[in-house]
Amino acid sequence: MLRWMTAGESHGPVLLATIEGMPSGVEVTTETFRDALARRRLGAGRGPRQKWEKDEVTILSGIRHGQTTGAPVAIQIANSEWPKWEVVMSADPVPPEALLIDAGSGDEREVARNKKLTRPRPGHADLAGLMSYDLTDIRNVLERASARETAARVVLGALAEALLEQVAGIRLVSHVVSVGEELAARERVPTPDDVSALDDSPVRTLDAETEKRFLARIQSAKDTGDTVGGVVEVIAWHVPLGLGSHVHADRRLDARIAAALMSIQSVKGVEIGDGFAQAALPGSAAQDELIRENDGSLRRTANHAGGIEGGTSNGQPIIARAAFKPISTIPHALRTVDVESGEATTALHQRSDTCHVVPAAVISQAEVALVLADALFQHAGGLSVNEMKRNLDAYVQHVNTRLGGWS
Repeated sequence: MLRWMTAGESHGPVLLATIEGMPSGVEVTTETFRDALARRRLGAGRGPRQKWEKDEVTILSGIRHGQTTGAPVAIQIANSEWPKWEVVMSADPVPPEALLIDAGSGDEREVARNKKLTRPRPGHADLAGLMSYDLTDIRNVLERASARETAARVVLGALAEALLEQVAGIRLVSHVVSVGEELAARERVPTPDDVSALDDSPVRTLDAETEKRFLARIQSAKDTGDTVGGVVEVIAWHVPLGLGSHVHADRRLDARIAAALMSIQSVKGVEIGDGFAQAALPGSAAQDELIRENDGSLRRTANHAGGIEGGTSNGQPIIARAAFKPISTIPHALRTVDVESGEATTALHQRSDTCHVVPAAVISQAEVALVLADALFQHAGGLSVNEMKRNLDAYVQHVNTRLGGWS
């Protein structure tokens, strides 16, 4: 069983990513994680924070000379802006007068860095977090609830992807399928060989016309001082038949993927395969029939189920989509109430992205990778990559013998 956790605050000294149960022999380097974090920074609609805040990665444990050792892996992502926040985010008490000093330029957003925050922002965890944890300063909520935390998830996802590919040949790819009301043109399903082309697109699409429409929609939101969301899609290729479980509710693969995607900040909807569209089809057209090819191998006629039936992978590519609401921190002053004074006021606006769907795709890919890595480990577990490969190869050979091959 793989167990992972992240720690750290948005403006704290570091984010920390840890994972336990990773077998020995997974080949990764610091560059693996740097590349993943760089991909998270891509995309149109990103805010100015991406220009000056750098991801400084350090592997702390569990990896030696480019391979996992079997020990728990810990990875640190340092905050290059920490000196500006050292007083405000200090773990130890600071003199009250230290928090009265102008934080910088005199701009309200900069001065607010030092001040107690008491105006909850609609759409954020501010109010609920403040009440449920009996806090008085919203900064104690927003610093951990911030999407900055997903940088640690992306690092863990990169390690999970390395395990998936090196043990089972499973590879993942992600792209954007809508921005606001603009839908992507019906294009071929991207494969892992398209990753470079998707990285080169500012809106993570392979279609030139779609790219123009997506960019125009993001610019429109920016021009009106607003934000815009969208839908991303993750595809996992070469997933063997049988990962997950039809027996245990908490091990159903679709349930685990849905939960992982819903755990990402701003996600409000998840579908597997054709999802909601499938619900509108007649039963005779909604299933993925099995046929025998001339060479004797089995093939599906479609992939409405998104590669998962009965909570278990069925040998088809796994397709999952996540719907991201528009970012809640917007230039328009949204109405709120000051929880300290009880007076009506407007929410504080801090720097934010206009559109976050491109990094959202990368983050979603990391979450799916973590779920699949754990499902693979449960099915073909071992203490080393070589042991897992032997276990999986024996299982796949047995399945192919029973079914007469799989195409």
